[in-house]
Amino acid sequence: MRRFSYPEHSIAKISLFLLLTIVALSCNSLKKIENDEYLVARNTILVDSLRITDEDVNSLIYQKPNTALLGYPLRLNLYNLAKENPDSLYQDWLNRKPNRRKRLTKFLSEKQVNRLGESFLVKGLSEWLKEIGEAPTVLDTSRTRRSLERLSAYYDSKGYFLNTTTYEVDTTRRKQRAYIDYKIDLGKPYVVDSVSNEISSKAIDSIYFLNMGGSFVKEGKQFNLADFNGERERLTEIFRNNGIRNFQGSSITFDIVRDTVRAEDDQKMNITLNIGDLKRRGENEVTTSEYKVEKINTIDVYTDYLASYKSTPYRSITYGDFTFHYSDNFQIKPKTLADAILFEKGAIYRDIDKIRTSRQLNNLNIFKYPNVIFEEDSTGSKVNTSIYLAPKPKYSLGTNFEISRSNLRRLGVGAGASLLIRNIFKGAENLSLSVDGAFGLLSREIFQEDYFSEIGGEVTLDFPRIWFPFINTSKLIPNYTLPKTRIALGTSFQKNIGLDKQTFNTTLGYNWTPNEFKRNSIELLNVQYVRNVNSNRFFDVYRTTYNQLNDIATDQAVSPLLDPSYFNEDGNLTTPSEAQPDTTPGTTGFISDVRNGLIPTSNGGFTQEDFNNVNSIAEREERLTENNLIFATNYTFNKNNRNGITDNNFYQFRFKLESAGNLLSGISNLIAFNENDREQLLVFGVPFSQYVKTEFDVVKYWDLSRSNVLAARTFVGIAIPYGNSDNIPFVRSYFAGGSNDNRAWFPYSLGPGSTSAINDFNEANLKIALNLEYRFPIVGDINGALFADAGNIWNVFDDVENPDAIFSGFDSLKDIALGSGFGLRYDFTYFLFRLDLGFKTYNPAEIPSKRWFRDYNFANSVLQIGINYPF
Repeated sequence: MRRFSYPEHSIAKISLFLLLTIVALSCNSLKKIENDEYLVARNTILVDSLRITDEDVNSLIYQKPNTALLGYPLRLNLYNLAKENPDSLYQDWLNRKPNRRKRLTKFLSEKQVNRLGESFLVKGLSEWLKEIGEAPTVLDTSRTRRSLERLSAYYDSKGYFLNTTTYEVDTTRRKQRAYIDYKIDLGKPYVVDSVSNEISSKAIDSIYFLNMGGSFVKEGKQFNLADFNGERERLTEIFRNNGIRNFQGSSITFDIVRDTVRAEDDQKMNITLNIGDLKRRGENEVTTSEYKVEKINTIDVYTDYLASYKSTPYRSITYGDFTFHYSDNFQIKPKTLADAILFEKGAIYRDIDKIRTSRQLNNLNIFKYPNVIFEEDSTGSKVNTSIYLAPKPKYSLGTNFEISRSNLRRLGVGAGASLLIRNIFKGAENLSLSVDGAFGLLSREIFQEDYFSEIGGEVTLDFPRIWFPFINTSKLIPNYTLPKTRIALGTSFQKNIGLDKQTFNTTLGYNWTPNEFKRNSIELLNVQYVRNVNSNRFFDVYRTTYNQLNDIATDQAVSPLLDPSYFNEDGNLTTPSEAQPDTTPGTTGFISDVRNGLIPTSNGGFTQEDFNNVNSIAEREERLTENNLIFATNYTFNKNNRNGITDNNFYQFRFKLESAGNLLSGISNLIAFNENDREQLLVFGVPFSQYVKTEFDVVKYWDLSRSNVLAARTFVGIAIPYGNSDNIPFVRSYFAGGSNDNRAWFPYSLGPGSTSAINDFNEANLKIALNLEYRFPIVGDINGALFADAGNIWNVFDDVENPDAIFSGFDSLKDIALGSGFGLRYDFTYFLFRLDLGFKTYNPAEIPSKRWFRDYNFANSVLQIGINYPF
């Protein structure tokens, strides 16, 4: 990403201009307020003299103050900029001078003059300002009294039937501003004294008494209308899951009677629960009948409903409790559907079975949403079930196209295509074939080539069950949890990107979802092989690392000790890609001389610190240029309590545990593997990685008020190498910075620890990230955010020896970097486009006395571009 810098005097001018603009606009807040009117500035609800901040209670007030952006009423002032009657003003202007209309008509035409009055500049601008703005909230005491009535009714529903309400309006604090205090004295609440019941149907009566222990309405509990609504929903769910398929929630009513025998100050209530009979509305009358427990009778499944509906010939077969009706156009194995349908012949009807059956059939991804119909038989105690399924098209083709830009790639154009083949083996197996490619221009500051290209492809097979050899998993993972097995094979090839990696991967994984709030995923086998095609380009790609090595080698005290052939015409070390044939590259020769002790360390020249740095560079080169073989197994658990995309008061939790190399390590006890010079075991000539990795990720949202949201995230991850590895593969390590992490730093530029971006791509095996973001509406679909991002990466339990990069305990927490800033978001409904400007607030790479606000300015800010929210 390109960094932008501005002269300090320009920044000062821009800041001054913005300040003057805000001051000018702020003078217009009362522009459309008459002299005898007041702008509502604040509402305060006082209940028994205590201020109430609960959003549910405050939402009961009809008149709310105009929204403010950081205390500034932006939308109100935008509204005030709009003209009230642009049509009349235009006509007044047009007729103000006798010849103005005539001249305009002669120059344009009568039609164009009239259309000018409808143009954006004359009329449209004012309409747009009114649309994105907000009309002033003018005090209306009639609406204030209605707000009191709503507040009184709200506390009535909580059992405070004797509450009293008043309000006070203060107009003396600021010019034409009204501050309103709503005061409620609750009094003593009413309490449930007794609970009785009257139930008409015998079947309902027996089910109720088996489940009455979980009632929301209990003796001794304070009266709360929400408890009665909750009890109605609870009982309705219980009855419908115990055979009463057609139970109506309206059959449940409550008689609430105040106990008048007791003293007046003893607020007690007697509750009677009434559950009536089933009501059926006919053409001329309403009939009633007792509720009955119904059992499933026949189960008919039409697998090609549209074809059957058109009278296309079809055949029927019986499988277990089911009768399947097939057309000649669509076939599927009976067992596949039987596993997805949870109804059983002779079992009582349960609503949960219907819901889970619909979810499972929909999850097969071969049918459109199923239609389940129940019909009573002649006895009235059994139901015939018909399930109508309409197949999706067997083949689906998808395409994608994207344009990208980053600090590594000046321009990138990508495209991809995928083909989905449904029900390929007649058991709801779905085969997906995909291919992706990209081509573009590279940054010449980093790469010598002008272009890059990459291409990849993947074959994925999904089937709706847990496949595990010789083990029946249906008892451990029931069918209603939407079990799925995935087998994937993929590869990708890069050219002129880094070391030109070739990647081959295969996955055998399972996932299941017990409910909409929990998800489990296991990758029993995750194999990844990474081959570096052009490892001799290391120092050409990692230029920061090369510069460090070159600075040490070209030091006046060191360079005379080196072979002159190590250097090029410019006096810099040659790299393997530019060295002459049959000559030792300067980088290779210098590292070899240092490690072999041919360059002595002394205080005046080549120091011990220089030796350590060269050795560290050599180890990093070996690590990043060697091929990787990863045999891993991992488990991921996700949980959240979000109810729909509009819910902004929820949490998300993710836990992941991964282990790699243990299978191959165990096999090595049976089969002798070859070893390299570092005593690492080799499989197909490649040392396999061995490590354990775990991650915790927690996200919490708080819905503050009026579309204002506070979001927080905590992430902790660690990967520990052992056995056959003394470090973590680059593709499994952590990095810091970027649009979804610490936004004051570019990706890979923060850390490890207090080091100052010592490498081109800085990564480590321990990461802590803490994010806090306040989101608020600005205008229309434009939203804003203020954020603070903290965190860093460190090395721990690996082969890194730099103490500044190692996490050594609680003292290392002082290396947690802090970035803060602000952002703009535009909501396109289906996705959100995001711009964030981050400022380095606390930079652990600086000396301790200069870590706070050293680079807190626009010249050193970082602009991040992202899609959707960062967390």
